Amino acid sequence: MSATGTAAGQHVVVIGAGIAGLAAAHRLLERGARVTVLEASGRLGGKLLPGEIAGVRVDLGAESMLARRPEAVALAREVGLTEHLQPPATATASIWTRGALRPMPKGHVMGVPGTAAALSGVLSDEGLARIERDADLPRTEVGEDVAVGEYVAARLGREVVDRLIEPLLGGVYAGDAYRISMRSAVPQLYQAARTHTSLTEAVRELQAKAAAHQQTGPVFMGIEGGVGRLPLAVADSVRARGGEILTGAPVTELRRVAAPAGTDATGGPPGHASAAARPHASWRVVAGDRVLAADAVVVAVPAPVAAGLLAAESPAAAAELRTVEYASMALVTLAYRRSGTALPEGSGFLVPPVDGRTIKASTFASQKWGWIAEEDPDVIVLRTSVGRYGETEILRRDDADLVDVSRHDLREATGLDATPLETRVTRWTDGLPQYPVGHHARVARIREHVAKLPGLALCGAQYDGVGIPACVASAYAAVDQIHGDLSAVRELTANPVQSLHGGAGE
Repeated sequence: MSATGTAAGQHVVVIGAGIAGLAAAHRLLERGARVTVLEASGRLGGKLLPGEIAGVRVDLGAESMLARRPEAVALAREVGLTEHLQPPATATASIWTRGALRPMPKGHVMGVPGTAAALSGVLSDEGLARIERDADLPRTEVGEDVAVGEYVAARLGREVVDRLIEPLLGGVYAGDAYRISMRSAVPQLYQAARTHTSLTEAVRELQAKAAAHQQTGPVFMGIEGGVGRLPLAVADSVRARGGEILTGAPVTELRRVAAPAGTDATGGPPGHASAAARPHASWRVVAGDRVLAADAVVVAVPAPVAAGLLAAESPAAAAELRTVEYASMALVTLAYRRSGTALPEGSGFLVPPVDGRTIKASTFASQKWGWIAEEDPDVIVLRTSVGRYGETEILRRDDADLVDVSRHDLREATGLDATPLETRVTRWTDGLPQYPVGHHARVARIREHVAKLPGLALCGAQYDGVGIPACVASAYAAVDQIHGDLSAVRELTANPVQSLHGGAGE
């Protein structure tokens, strides 16, 4: 065994085959481990789901990945998808608010403007005037954490939060801006707020720094045929490298196994190295009628499932994981004939909850992704999303009702009144973990408890960011951890991955 942890050839079990679990398996095989992936459901990919409507390939889950973080795009290249990477055909979007589709403002950081003028057209005159008062207000302390909405409303007024920040964050977390942690969701704003009295001044400084280090290339990236292809390609690569992937294999037991007599906790001769320096606990993993012996385990499942798995070996970590809340949502995908169907320009629009609409966003998929339009030029594909944190009534409706309310709101927003060729409703029950105030501290506590169990690591959307790059980064940090390197885990815990581009400099 190497001095840094799990040796090449040792057996690592990965529990969960979403993008985080598959990325972990891929990285482990690169490091020379023998890998078994156990997935409870009958399919791979988690919240990434490729599908089809009216003969056109589409995503029925997440549809894009932040390209300004390298992990997801790099993984796609590693598994043979380089030629299929595509940026959006248009980055122009709108806000449906105050009775009209209005151009998405530019020159903000996650909806927070550097000047009131940046939000002209979206906010009322009163809302714009309230922003101007920021420079004269006394300092607003943020402490160890603060809700994004609470802090920004105190500095710039509620209208900024309700009309812009809420729909932007809602598109990522399906959450409530007045609950979401600024430290975890918008870390660059949190750090700026700690050192500035004026929020608009802090944003202008962030914009100046961004301009001085201007990144080239697209902000977001998709994959021809849908980003749902990514986990399938990673799985193919895992199998090609000798990894085993089992579906329909829910894990019912995860227990540590005592080291054989005559060895210390590291699996070597007594006194040869500390357990902290050379973690080599053995694990017993039970999945159906299979009992696997593992040198290490990566747990890449949602928080409630992870809590159940860790209950026996780390009751403290399990208790923390049980406090993680989730939001449910549904995606309604609609296909229309192009003839006689006119849409506004751009990639779609966001909808502030304050406007009282049912849908929270719509993507004009055929306009956003060139490959959809190319697959069938006579078909237009749109999708809407419904459901936010705390909203349960809307998701109790049947599929036909969700299609009807989506068509109603689309007609109100865009004038689209045609009859769809085909519709599909995809429900993501408890699909998005929430990042409330104190999230970073909870993640730190969970990892502190898990660190006491050599050979165990956690990864996934409930820790360091909900976007695809964040999940991949979380997976790589977990692999480093079971190899004895905690630096990546510490970095992610201290600085979560922002899951939405903040718009600085745009």
